[in-house]
Amino acid sequence: MKKIGLLVLSLVFVMVSSFAQQKKTQQGHTNQNKFKQLDHATPNSQRTASGAPGIKYTQQKVDYVMDIVLDDDNQRITGKETITYHNNSTDNLSYLWLQLDQNMRAADSKTPDINPDRLPKRVSKDRFNTTYEKEAWDGGFKVTSVTNVDGSKLSYTINQTMMRINLPKPLASGETFKFKVDWWYNINNNRTQGGRSGFEHFPADGNNSYKIAQFFPRLCVYDNVEGWQNDQFWGRSEFALEFGDYTVNITTPADHMLGATGVLKNENDVLTKKQLQRLAQARRSFDKPVVIHTQKEAEKAEKKRSKKTKTWKFFAENVRDYAFATSRKFIWDGMAVKLDSKTVMAYSYYSKEANPLYGDHSTKATAVTLKAYSRQTFDYPYHKAISVDGQMGMEYPQIAFNPGRPNADGTYSDRTKYRMINVTIHEVGHNWFPMIVNSDERKWTWMDEGLNSYTQLQAMMDYEKDYPLTRGLPKNIVRYMSGDQSRIAPIMSKGDNTYSFGNNAYGKPATALWILRNTVMGPELFDHAFKEYANRWKFKHPTPADFFRTMEDASAMDLDWFWRGWFYTTDVTDIGIKSVKKMVATEGVNGSVNFVEDAKGAKKASNKFFYEVTYEKPGGLVMPIIVEFTYKDGTKEKKTYPAQIWRLNDKQVTKAVHSDKEIVSFQIDPDLETADVDVTNNSWPKKQDNKFGTFKKKIKG
Repeated sequence: MKKIGLLVLSLVFVMVSSFAQQKKTQQGHTNQNKFKQLDHATPNSQRTASGAPGIKYTQQKVDYVMDIVLDDDNQRITGKETITYHNNSTDNLSYLWLQLDQNMRAADSKTPDINPDRLPKRVSKDRFNTTYEKEAWDGGFKVTSVTNVDGSKLSYTINQTMMRINLPKPLASGETFKFKVDWWYNINNNRTQGGRSGFEHFPADGNNSYKIAQFFPRLCVYDNVEGWQNDQFWGRSEFALEFGDYTVNITTPADHMLGATGVLKNENDVLTKKQLQRLAQARRSFDKPVVIHTQKEAEKAEKKRSKKTKTWKFFAENVRDYAFATSRKFIWDGMAVKLDSKTVMAYSYYSKEANPLYGDHSTKATAVTLKAYSRQTFDYPYHKAISVDGQMGMEYPQIAFNPGRPNADGTYSDRTKYRMINVTIHEVGHNWFPMIVNSDERKWTWMDEGLNSYTQLQAMMDYEKDYPLTRGLPKNIVRYMSGDQSRIAPIMSKGDNTYSFGNNAYGKPATALWILRNTVMGPELFDHAFKEYANRWKFKHPTPADFFRTMEDASAMDLDWFWRGWFYTTDVTDIGIKSVKKMVATEGVNGSVNFVEDAKGAKKASNKFFYEVTYEKPGGLVMPIIVEFTYKDGTKEKKTYPAQIWRLNDKQVTKAVHSDKEIVSFQIDPDLETADVDVTNNSWPKKQDNKFGTFKKKIKG
C-alpha cells in the first residue's frame, strides 16, 4: 500500500511539473519561399513618399468593342473584339501582352502539372473514366484571327495563358493602337469541372445557367513599377487589368434573362412592357426589392426552348473587366439604394432552386454592402451592383457570382443563410478592392482579399444586430498563427506560393487591419487614413508601399514596426506577465521615501498602493500591452501601453503602477484583441490550468 501511495505521489509530482511547464511559443520567420516577390519601388515622380500618386503618374487605357454569341446547345462562347490600346506611359512599347485565362483549361494546359498528386485508393467509375480513360477536355481559347483593323494579319505569340502581340512598329508614348481578335472556347461546367465561371446544368428541366467571366483576351497592366504584369495564370491568383470603356453586344436565346456589366442600352428591345414597368417601380423602391421577372414567368420559360435569339447591348464606362450571367431560369429583382451623392441599383438574378433564400437576402445584402463600403471609402461610382446565383464566390465590375441554396422544401438553416450573406457581401464588396482600387492581385493577393475581408466586417454588422462574425476577429486567427511554422507564409507572399490561402490572403490581413484600427491607431485615425488611401488610388494601380505609406502619412503614426511584423514575418503575439512585486512607500531618513517590497511593520509614507509589473514577450510580434487591473472592491480598469514600450528591450519590460485602491489581479488582453497565441501567461495571480484542476479532482476522488 505504501508503494502504491508513493507511486501516486510521484505521478502527481510528474503531472504537476508537466502542467507547470510553460508552453514554448514557436518563433516566426521571414519569407523564405524561393519564388518570393521582390520589394517595392522607391518613391519617384509617379509615386510619392507619402503614398499618393505623383505629379507624373500615368496609366494605360484599353477600350473594347465586343460581339459575343452564346451557343446554349453546345455550351460554347464565340467572340469578336476590337481593342484600342492607349499608351499613356512615357515608354515606347514594341509589343503588347494579353491574358488568356481560359487556357488553363486547354487540353495541353500545364496547370494540372504543378500540383503534386497520387493515385487514390478508391474512386468512382465515372471519376475514373473522366480522369484516367477519356481524353483531356479542351476548354482553352481557340484564337481564329488576330488582325489590324484593315484586315491584315498581325503577328502574335501564345505562351500558355499569355499572348504577345508583336507590333509592326514601336508604339510611342501618347499613341494608340487598334487591332482585332476573333476567338471561341467550350464553356466549362463549373459544378463538375470547377472554375470561377462556366455553366450549371439542371437535369430536372434540362436548362443551363451561365456565369461568364474571364472569357475574352484582355490586356495586361503595364506600369512603371512592374512593367508588364504578365504572370502566368495557374488557377488561384487573379489578375490586374487596365481601365477602359466597353461596348458589348451579347446574343443569347430569346427566352433568356441576362445581367451584365454596364448600362443596358436597348431595354425596350429585350424586356417586355410588364418587365419595364416593374423595373421602373424597382428604381423607386428603397425599402424592399421589387420582382422584375417572377418565378412563375421563369418557370414558364424553362418549359420551352426558344429557337430565336436576341441581342443585349451594353456600354460600360471606366471599368477594368467585363462579365455577364444569363439563363431562362433567372428570376430578377431589384431595389434602389440611396448613397450620399447618388442613387444606385441593387439587383439579383437567381433560379427557383435558390429561392426563397436569394429572394429574402441577396438584394438586401447587396444594398447593405453598397452603403457600408461607400461610408468607409467612397461612394459607389457605378449605376448598379448585381448578385447572381452562381454557386461559387467570384467578383467582377458591377456583378458577382455567389453561393447559397435552401433545402428542397424552401427552408434553410442559419448556417446556410449566413454563408450566403457573407459571400455576397464579400464579392459585391470586391467592386472597391480590386475592381476600383486596382492592385495587382496575382502578386499581392492580400491587397484585394485582405482589405476586402476587413471592410466587409462593418457591412455584416450593419446587416443584422449581433451578426455572427468569424474571419477577421483576432481570436479566430490564433489557431493559424500558432500552427506549424513550416506551413505558414508571411502575408507579403504571392498567393500561389502559400499553403493556407484563406488564412494568409484573407484572414490574417483582415485581422491585422482590425487590430490596427481598434488597438493600435484608434478608429478615428484609422478610418481617415483608410479612406484617404481608397480615394487616392481609386481607378489607379496601388502597390503595398502606397498603402503602408498612406496609412502613416494620413495619421502621423510610425507603423513600420507593425508592417514589418504582421506582413513580412510569421511572428506571433505572445505577451505575458513574468512577475508582480507589491511595493510599499516607507519613510526614510532626511525626509526621503523608500520603496520596499512587502514591508511589514514599516512606517508608511503614503496610503497608495504600489506595484512593479514585469511583462515578457516570448512571441516575436511587437504589440501594445493591454492590461486590465481588478481592484479589491471588484471594480476594473483597463490601460494600454503603446507598442513602443518594447523599443529598448524586445524581451521584457517593467512598469510601475500606483493606485488609491488595492489591486488583486492583472490580466493581459482580457478581450482577446491582439491574437495572443498563449493566454496561460496572461494573468496574475496565475490562473490554474484547467487540465491540472481536473486531474487533481480525479486524484482526490
